Amino acid sequence: MERAIGRGFARVTSRAMAPYQTAVIRIGFSATWLLFLLREWPHRRALYGPDGAWSLDMARQLLDGNHALTVLPWSDGNGWFECVYLLAIVSAALLMLGWRTRTMSVLFMVGVLSLQNRSVFIGDGGDNVIHLMSMYLVLTRCGQVWSLDARRAKRASAAAAAAAPDAQAEGDAERAAATASKAPDRDLPGVILWAVLGLGLAIAQLRGSYGLTWFGDGPFPHIGWSLTFWGLWAAHGLWWAARRYAPGEPRTVLDTLAKLAHNGALLVIMVEVCLIYATAGWYKIQGSRWQDGTAVFYPMHLDYFSPWPELSQLMGSNGLIVMLVTYGTVIVQVAFPFTLFNRRLKNVLLVAMICEHLSIAFLLGLPFFSLAMIAADAVFLPTNFLIWLSARASGLRGRLFSRGGSAGPADGPGGGEPEARTQGGGGGHTLVG
Repeated sequence: MERAIGRGFARVTSRAMAPYQTAVIRIGFSATWLLFLLREWPHRRALYGPDGAWSLDMARQLLDGNHALTVLPWSDGNGWFECVYLLAIVSAALLMLGWRTRTMSVLFMVGVLSLQNRSVFIGDGGDNVIHLMSMYLVLTRCGQVWSLDARRAKRASAAAAAAAPDAQAEGDAERAAATASKAPDRDLPGVILWAVLGLGLAIAQLRGSYGLTWFGDGPFPHIGWSLTFWGLWAAHGLWWAARRYAPGEPRTVLDTLAKLAHNGALLVIMVEVCLIYATAGWYKIQGSRWQDGTAVFYPMHLDYFSPWPELSQLMGSNGLIVMLVTYGTVIVQVAFPFTLFNRRLKNVLLVAMICEHLSIAFLLGLPFFSLAMIAADAVFLPTNFLIWLSARASGLRGRLFSRGGSAGPADGPGGGEPEARTQGGGGGHTLVG
């Protein structure tokens, strides 16, 4: 028992698990939110701004009761609303690209919570999923692969490795050792971004802005949003200082804590997805229309959910298809959480659920709900499949953008991603792949 506990603890503290899956989640949710904000750009003021039926005064009264976080009540001006909306767009785009993912994940969360909590009666299940995942992403290392951060780190590591042999060749052993273990560069853009955000938070704190309490209502009991934001701000600064000035034991301790937070948040995301499907499936079982196999028939005959009326009519008029889709939906949702420990069966049901969400997007006209759910399902995608997909994408990119010479990309598949681990005994066959 002690050896098993020791092996488990060593595994969750030695590395941030599922780098590819968390990268897909990062890209999927940020892209979904970005596309939604861009599509609703002409209607933004009616949805979340001063032109909406749900006025800011009414929102303040509701917020006094549910204590949700939103920065929009900080000012009644139209300019402040436009700035927050643009911040949500920019942070989603930069998080999708993987630029300063630690900082952008916090700004992404602020943008999502600010807009959604401003008008809580606008949205669907996909918005609820994005709402939750935006907070979980803050604790993950979602930029390990497929990000600009990973590419920058890989290039810096390659430059340091190239400089070390040069110093060794010159006979300067001390310089070679220092170069090989070179601390990260000053990272002036990161320092400026950190300072600007700290200054902005300090100004908001001094003004007594709405929702910024130290020990009131926040993301955790007795931990307010002020303590949360200042804690994240201090943690980012401490991590930068440790990487630059204390590359020994302090950095190791902080790195271990960050890995624990990542793996814990990853587990929460997996449990959340299972709860979503289990709850949806068991509630469906209790409905009489799901029991008699006719539930899918009704939304296919509603104009609001029929972007392709001819296709909806074709499928909705076939009783066999309606029955199979109805019962199949219930079976897949109820069974999925129980199949996670069987890799093959889990992958089959995962494909079925992704196809189900794609059909919802096309047949019922709910693309953003479907994109959000597919992004959540991605946490269970097999690692080998994602590595293969990365290699194919890198090869295609090399053929499209190479100018002479070899068509293969110089940085390897994916750009800045860790090498695939091949372990004996099926070491890669975990819940996430």
